[in-house]
Amino acid sequence: MNSLTRIKDSQFLYVGFNQDAGCISCGTQSGFAIYNTDPFKETFKRSFGSGGGIGIVEMLFRCNILALVGGGDNPKWPRNRVIIWDDHQNKCLGDLTFHSDVLAVKLRRDRVIVVLEKKVHFYDFADLRLTEQIETTSNPRGLIAVCPATMPSVIACPGAEPGQIRVEQGEGSTSSTVHIHAHNHDLAALAISPDGTLVASASAKGTLIRVFDTQTTHHLQELRRGAFGAAIGSLAFSPMKDMLATTSDKGTVHIFQLGVEAAEASGTRAKGGKSTLFKPLSNGVKLVSDTKSIASYRIKDRSAVCAFTHNGANLVIVSSDGTYYKLEVPTTDETTAKELECRLQFQGVIDPHLDAV
Repeated sequence: MNSLTRIKDSQFLYVGFNQDAGCISCGTQSGFAIYNTDPFKETFKRSFGSGGGIGIVEMLFRCNILALVGGGDNPKWPRNRVIIWDDHQNKCLGDLTFHSDVLAVKLRRDRVIVVLEKKVHFYDFADLRLTEQIETTSNPRGLIAVCPATMPSVIACPGAEPGQIRVEQGEGSTSSTVHIHAHNHDLAALAISPDGTLVASASAKGTLIRVFDTQTTHHLQELRRGAFGAAIGSLAFSPMKDMLATTSDKGTVHIFQLGVEAAEASGTRAKGGKSTLFKPLSNGVKLVSDTKSIASYRIKDRSAVCAFTHNGANLVIVSSDGTYYKLEVPTTDETTAKELECRLQFQGVIDPHLDAV
């Protein structure tokens, strides 16, 4: 989960990262803009003028193809329509229309994935042919997490019951599905590690984050964000999956160290399908103890998304008001029993005005 949609009381309608977190995409009341994540700079912007509100801007890595959905007071297109947009040619290449509002869109090089409140649709990217659709429990947040790697294909979304995660691995005749009972409350956030081996989730209660193995469904770790409830804004794995970051409406960003031996983050699996980074702590939902964050940082806005940079050395946060933060992530040698405060390396602002094309 790496985006904010339907943002209230802001000049932005959408803020999110692309698949490898190298770019930031923003939707406004008159179009959209793309920024480079690190170093922070504007890449391009597209103004549709008045009546050009864009509520979802999903990139396909760094190429010129995007998926757009209308939004705001004067949407460019209806909210139930997905536009596959070629920004080099400045035109629509194809579109998909549904009976209800589109809550999220995810792109892979081979698939277009569209999330509605109670259903997820899968389309072949080449010809926009419907290949699969699955039913979910009520999913008003449009939760879905997609592994960006071409192989394996791993996708996580809410299951048929509240608090359940459905994990789809592979495609067609070789595909498999597992269900994880992750929480007793509705899901509020989902994230998949870059290699697709781990899935993290938080519930509407917002006090705990749980990490599971996507193949064995083992409950690997439990992370405590705080003692009091909160609305989780985003979850993000580091590239080596040795850390996990989260934002919430408390205005605090937390970074957790993952795994029993986090320093040995090889990112590979041992024989038998078990992760070399993690050791299963429990097959159930409840653990005796949980892990507290190793570092945190407070931002002024209470709504934000986060992502690690490609080398894992920094965490980037973008808030719903367009403020950009680049934090230095503590190394394993720096971590102590006491929570550290992250060091701010750079702060910038995304310009919501799209006058120039």
